[in-house]
Amino acid sequence: MGLRPARSERKLERPWTRYATKKTKSYIPTLPTPKIHQFNMGEQNDGYDVVLDLVAREPAQVRDNALEASRIVAQKFLEMKLAKSYFFKVLLYPHQIIREKPIAQGAGADRYSRGMKLAFGKPVRRAVQIKRGQTLFRLQTFKANLEVAKQALKKSSLKLTTPTQVIIKE
Repeated sequence: MGLRPARSERKLERPWTRYATKKTKSYIPTLPTPKIHQFNMGEQNDGYDVVLDLVAREPAQVRDNALEASRIVAQKFLEMKLAKSYFFKVLLYPHQIIREKPIAQGAGADRYSRGMKLAFGKPVRRAVQIKRGQTLFRLQTFKANLEVAKQALKKSSLKLTTPTQVIIKE
């Protein structure tokens, strides 16, 4: 089964979770592994002049695969243009678990689909819940590379489901 569109999981909602009163076991047996594995890229150096932050303008929920795609776009662009004269950091970790109840198709599917009112669903992926003004990525570089750094963050923001802006700190 393929991915559902990101618009179906963009809203910030507290997930409905049920818990056992008599049993101590969790209802979520296994958690899906996050798609994003690398959080620090480039060379960590104290001599960088400029710090750029990619900040969310609206609250949203971003899936881990979108976060990974955004990270890859920025890193490849920076690697191609700046070699190793930057430090790029992903500041968020996908903790939110997205669950899905598969939709049945075929004969008798209507009886199956109407079966559970508040279906718990199976954990399928993870997401990050972002608030307004929260920083997603931080990029440190030299003043000479400022335009390239802004371009990299702009390209990476196109992969995210929320509008963002680049804030420059010197």
